[in-house]
Amino acid sequence: MDPIQPAPRRSLPDGRAQPQQRTPPVPVREAALRIAYLHPGSVPSVYANSVHAMRMCDAFAEAGHEVSLYTAPGTYTVDDAYAYYGVRHRFPVHTVPSPDYTPAGYRVRAERVRALLTHDAAPDLIYGHDLHGLTAAADVAPLVYESHRLRDDPNTLRIEHRLLQRDSLARIVVITHALARDYERAYGHLDTAPILVAPEGSDPPDASARPTGPPELPGRPDAPRIGYIGHLYEGRGIGLVLDLADRLPDLDFHLIGGIDEDRARWSSSRRPANAHFHGHRPPGAVSAYYPLFDVVLAPYQSKIYTADGHCETGRWASPMKLFEYMAHGRALVASDLPVLREILQDRVNCLLCPPAEADAWADAVTELVADEALRRTLGEEAGRQVLHQHTWRHRADRVLAGLGLPGTIHRSTVSRTSEFQPTPPR
Repeated sequence: MDPIQPAPRRSLPDGRAQPQQRTPPVPVREAALRIAYLHPGSVPSVYANSVHAMRMCDAFAEAGHEVSLYTAPGTYTVDDAYAYYGVRHRFPVHTVPSPDYTPAGYRVRAERVRALLTHDAAPDLIYGHDLHGLTAAADVAPLVYESHRLRDDPNTLRIEHRLLQRDSLARIVVITHALARDYERAYGHLDTAPILVAPEGSDPPDASARPTGPPELPGRPDAPRIGYIGHLYEGRGIGLVLDLADRLPDLDFHLIGGIDEDRARWSSSRRPANAHFHGHRPPGAVSAYYPLFDVVLAPYQSKIYTADGHCETGRWASPMKLFEYMAHGRALVASDLPVLREILQDRVNCLLCPPAEADAWADAVTELVADEALRRTLGEEAGRQVLHQHTWRHRADRVLAGLGLPGTIHRSTVSRTSEFQPTPPR
């Protein structure tokens, strides 16, 4: 797939030109790995886990590795999955269905994945979130297991316990220090593989797929624009956003994302006239919206739920949208939660507010709207931090570094828990 050409340089809402940032040089490898990426969810879909899988495969391909994605069949219809996600490389995507959604059905699917992996030459590395698939293929190649939460289902816990004891497990990758500590507490009695902390990431603006022209937004042409991008699940702070719209009638609030059911639920409530719901947008098209906003919001609550409220992940969250806000140099107001402080620094790359204090949020938004210099300072520092430490390519290199396999960066041996350190402010 040919690289997607970036859109022409355009102005930001405060009149500044969109910065043309250059990605720092990355190491060149002598050889490439054949990587099988096992994803238990569906591609394409509207869910963030599919975006993560496609972005990681894209970054592995960018690094020169030969990557293949093994996923469940898509649950969302698109003409071109690569364009939908805005990825730059057309790596193979193998869809492997499950006969049903039971533990037995997942085991059947895992064996199907294993059969595909062993049909021709085995991969050099098997990477992913798919517990059943990784466990079934533990004798095929070295494994890297990535987890974004502690498991709580008894059946899944048993499978994870088995996987963590396999000799072929080379590394566990988690997204936050909070999750690494909880894995140490839960499995410290086992002789598990080293744990590596690798937060989520974002591509820089000039590397993102976007339409040729900015999308049109409803509302008043001269009103400052406040943006929220993401799902509308419980715990994402949508009620707070609507409260802010009520309190700040001179501003227009735009909510990009959300499945139809969630959008209808919030739209049917008492919605201020200056709050606009835009619904789901293709992940590859979302980057066009960031430059349109003067201020962006990450109003996560102390309990953050995934789709249908199945999992509560507030203790361990590393939201992709946080890094996308930062990568695009947006002035951000975010919830002051311990796990988000692993990345965010108040008045350095954002403003932090207690998640339940609407007055503090209204004051923070008002301050940023009135202070162009502060918006610029926070946005530029946030963008610098992502560019130098949190691109998807950085993440792909980090999770492979030191494994001792051909085609990986050989650094010092990773300790039992590798401590990721944020970039200090300039």
